[in-house]
Amino acid sequence: MLSFPSRLNLAQTPTPLQCLSRVSGELGVNIWMKRDDLTGCTLSGNKVRKLEFTLAEALAQGCDSIVTCGGLQSNHCRATALLGAQLGLKVVLVLRGETYEAADGNLLLDYLAGAEIKQYPVKGFARSLPSLLDQAAEELRQEGRKPFVIPTGASDGIGIWGYIAACKELGADFSRERIVPSHIVMATGSGGTQAGLTLGAYLQGWSSQVIGMAVCDDEAYFHDKVRADMTDWQQRYQSLLGEKIRAADECNILVNDRYIGPGYAKADQEVFDTISWLARTEGVVLDPVYTGKAFYGLIEEVKAGRMSDAKDIVFVHTGGVFGNFPQRSEFSF
Repeated sequence: MLSFPSRLNLAQTPTPLQCLSRVSGELGVNIWMKRDDLTGCTLSGNKVRKLEFTLAEALAQGCDSIVTCGGLQSNHCRATALLGAQLGLKVVLVLRGETYEAADGNLLLDYLAGAEIKQYPVKGFARSLPSLLDQAAEELRQEGRKPFVIPTGASDGIGIWGYIAACKELGADFSRERIVPSHIVMATGSGGTQAGLTLGAYLQGWSSQVIGMAVCDDEAYFHDKVRADMTDWQQRYQSLLGEKIRAADECNILVNDRYIGPGYAKADQEVFDTISWLARTEGVVLDPVYTGKAFYGLIEEVKAGRMSDAKDIVFVHTGGVFGNFPQRSEFSF
């Protein structure tokens, strides 16, 4: 049995596994949805599962403040800001992009949670990010605080425990519904959820293919990023892993980059139409940054016959509903 590091009880789990009966009837294959958009209310989404482990590590190190990063509408930053408030931690967010309009969506919630917001231009952000995080952390040290820096999406060897653990929950779902899914599909944006699910599926001994639907960078990037997170996990937790130490080396990483569209947080009209269609067909709301792209891609793959062997497919809904509001003008009604 795999030993887990310390974690906090922050997510509302287990989340439901729901069969999308009308979608399934239309596509001719059973589409199931793991409703991780229901891990909380304003704390909804996949990031909360990761932060249960990441924030436990921060507290174990005696830290009293958090520095993390993402886009202006980052689900991870919103979850970190709210959890920081819940735990009494100061949160500093280093955000990619500048806005001169009233805060909306996730950014509005960041402000409501009392996070300190630092906004920087998109151009050069990725290159400058390590120094920006170091600068934010040093400013906190100058205030007499002890900061803990969390990478984008809490996607590293600590955060991926969230979805290794989630696979135990999924295993119970599969047993209850008496299914053996051929594919487990999710949006992949920072790579951590995919890394955790891929490792978790391997450790559970499943034959299911875990596929990350890229929402920004290409297949090669995500293959390297997921592998890097797995290697970090392997190196950090050797004492916990025992005979499972080689799991990270033996996993097969699968990425589909056909549905990135115009770029990160930018979607084609087909994605907005898919979000609207699913909402009125099943009462489930996706978002245009992550889950809308990934679910649209899944539907197109099924229609194209590239999942012809599938009987049951599980889509992990990783949340992101607040990302709809800043892009409300893109929807057609």
